[in-house]
Amino acid sequence: MSGGKQSARDKMIGMMYLVLTALLALQVSNSVLEKFLLINQAFEDTNGKNLADNANKVESIQKAVADAGNRANDIAVLDKAKEVRSKTKEMLDAITAYKKLLVEESGGYDEKGSLVGQKDIDTAPRLFVKDKKGDKLKSELNAYTAELKRITGDESIKNIAKDAKDIAVFAKDPNQKTKGFAELNFGSNTPMLGALASLSQLQNDVITEETSALQKLAAEVGAEDLKFDQIVPMVKPVSNIVASGTKYEAEMFIAASASGMKPEMTYNGNNIEVVGGKGQISFTASASSYDKEGLSRQTFIGAIKVPLPGGRDTTFIDTIAYFVSQPVIQIQSASVSRLYLGCGNELNVQVPALGTTYNPSFTVKGGSSVKGAARGIVTVIPASAKVTLGVSSNGNKIGEREFGVNRIPAPEVTVLDGRKPVDLRRGVAVRSLRGLSVKALADESFASALPNDANFRVTKVKVTLGRGGRAIGSVNSTSENIGSKIGALAGQARAGDILQIETVEVMRANFQKKTEIFPNYSGKFISVPVI
Repeated sequence: MSGGKQSARDKMIGMMYLVLTALLALQVSNSVLEKFLLINQAFEDTNGKNLADNANKVESIQKAVADAGNRANDIAVLDKAKEVRSKTKEMLDAITAYKKLLVEESGGYDEKGSLVGQKDIDTAPRLFVKDKKGDKLKSELNAYTAELKRITGDESIKNIAKDAKDIAVFAKDPNQKTKGFAELNFGSNTPMLGALASLSQLQNDVITEETSALQKLAAEVGAEDLKFDQIVPMVKPVSNIVASGTKYEAEMFIAASASGMKPEMTYNGNNIEVVGGKGQISFTASASSYDKEGLSRQTFIGAIKVPLPGGRDTTFIDTIAYFVSQPVIQIQSASVSRLYLGCGNELNVQVPALGTTYNPSFTVKGGSSVKGAARGIVTVIPASAKVTLGVSSNGNKIGEREFGVNRIPAPEVTVLDGRKPVDLRRGVAVRSLRGLSVKALADESFASALPNDANFRVTKVKVTLGRGGRAIGSVNSTSENIGSKIGALAGQARAGDILQIETVEVMRANFQKKTEIFPNYSGKFISVPVI
């Protein structure tokens, strides 16, 4: 088959033909042969329709030449179109003569009009292989495509008649790749109906090449349909954004496009897709600065290159203005006004104006960040007194938000007797000293805002037993359960003594479960009366 453009129907028929040819090679039942009769008829029907369409193309070219004033160059193109038609008719007539000879040599038609030699498998190989008519047909077909190439100047035109080695589906098949055109299409055991369908297929290829040639020639004189068949009202406003209470001003006019025209369109020099005569402009709007209303005026240059009759063209250019509005960044957090130093401050950063196109990325000045699993969630870890969060979407910068940074409030160290806080006014009985412990409790507002960062633990404590203004003894503990460390002191204690507890060091575990010495803690003394 030729390399020209074919309709979906032609491609379907051609595919069926190839499948049936393959089945014949496998010696499938005679029912397959009958399908060739249907395929041959389908080819002949579509060939007739395509020939009529091509005749209309020549008439269209002739009208375009007349409308353009019968210029010499256009008349020359019309003459080429007529020559293409003439060469095509000669080629189709030659193939029709081969078809007539094949029918006659295989018995002609019976009284009912049916082909006598439907199952004949000797005539086609004899005529086209043994008698060399296949070689002659190959020469005629390829001479035809050479003529089309000469007339149109289209070097992309390929030969219609090909040997097996020139066809991809056969080139690597050891049983087929050595066959020439005649043997491939009309070789041993080829039934008359199969050969007849092959000839109709070749006629279809000839018509397809003619169609491509006429389309190329038609384009040279603008004979393609340039009728403005899509007309719509258009409005060009002075501004796309109007404040309440001010006038909306615009120009209204008719815009027309031609679905048959193939203009080239660009914006800022970039090619854009053209669908039905309309260019499809799509780009991400951005701006570096905004006015007090949060708007930034931007422009782009639109250009439309329109083909004209005779191979000429003209280009229309306009500068299009539009406004970019500054997106509003919305941030939700347990403490959005100020962040906490060295903590995982989780923020929910959204830009409603971007809708589903919002695809955020973040930068942090004065700290670091960890991107969350959900869209817009980011954890900011400040390392300085101020932090600037930069927000971008799909690589385009949206804006920045600056935050003040708080130091973590120091925890409150409490002495416990079992699970209850010790009443420092009443004191602790001697028998309860071994049950004492100390706890570092986070500031309530801090713990509410960042519970995963409010994990404190007392890790160094000095306990001294005092009596009458002097120290009886002291112990150091690295455990919050100080009662287990003061056994000797508890044995010496008696009512009226003072147990002085000095918190030396507090550790904090952050949101990443990493621990550090809490730097904002300078130590605390707690005096507990012994009763």
